[in-house]
Amino acid sequence: MTPEPVLREAPTSRRDPAVTPRTGLGLMLRLELSESLRSRWFHFYSFVAIGLMLLLITTGISESRVLGFTGLSRLLVTYIQIMMAVLPLFIVVTTARSMVGDREAGNLEYMLAFPVSLRTWYWGRFLARLMLVLSPIIAALALAAAYGAVMGHEVPWRHVGLYSGLVAALATCFLGIGFLISSVSRSTEVALGASLLIWLTLVAFLDLLLLSILIQQRFVPDFVIGIALANPLQSFRTASMILFDPQLILLGPASYVILDHFGVAGYVAWAMAYPTALGAALAGLGYWRFSRGDLV
Repeated sequence: MTPEPVLREAPTSRRDPAVTPRTGLGLMLRLELSESLRSRWFHFYSFVAIGLMLLLITTGISESRVLGFTGLSRLLVTYIQIMMAVLPLFIVVTTARSMVGDREAGNLEYMLAFPVSLRTWYWGRFLARLMLVLSPIIAALALAAAYGAVMGHEVPWRHVGLYSGLVAALATCFLGIGFLISSVSRSTEVALGASLLIWLTLVAFLDLLLLSILIQQRFVPDFVIGIALANPLQSFRTASMILFDPQLILLGPASYVILDHFGVAGYVAWAMAYPTALGAALAGLGYWRFSRGDLV
């Protein structure tokens, strides 16, 4: 006896969400992450970020004592001060050449052919870069915490978390600057020159050149310090110092103006919120200019 045929349901147009290809923001994040993880700049940057922490650990800086502070607090503040010089320059130089470099190489038209909106492509690339920039520094801070736990030091978890937030805010700020430069530049040479010029200007006005000139001109101290704190590098530097030295003895008389207007907690919140908002605004301006310009 011949068995009856098994009736099968006709395939429908609906797909199982588990097997639906990822698109949108997730696709752009995966694409940018996979591409950047194979690039030399990320490997070199990770080597520098983690290698600096290993170098500071091997030099025994956590055993030194400055103003009564020792252990991981001294190690962390030294590392953060060094990364303040490395991180912005690396971010703004590599990011400023990203989109304009793709346009010159003819890759931008291919990238924009993906089934995603221009907004998703742009901000997915921004978020992926932010994740890549932060991951080596977070790994270095985790390495310092593990080293402190092994050596019997008290691990300042609050400082580790605050330093991570400050680094994230500074990275967001300079990523926004880099994306804006890359959106408005017409060649990689122009983008590279503009990024270096902006970085040198911010470093020059960190607190030495600006404050010395303005104080000689007898400006109001609040005005002078307000201009200095508008510099994201100065905001980051002062916040990293205030976690190590709540009285800001290392900063001198300017500490009275800062502490009177902000307080310790208020200034740390400002140092995280201001660079983040500035970077997001500059990145948004870059997207506006990029979406209305000649994409290819």
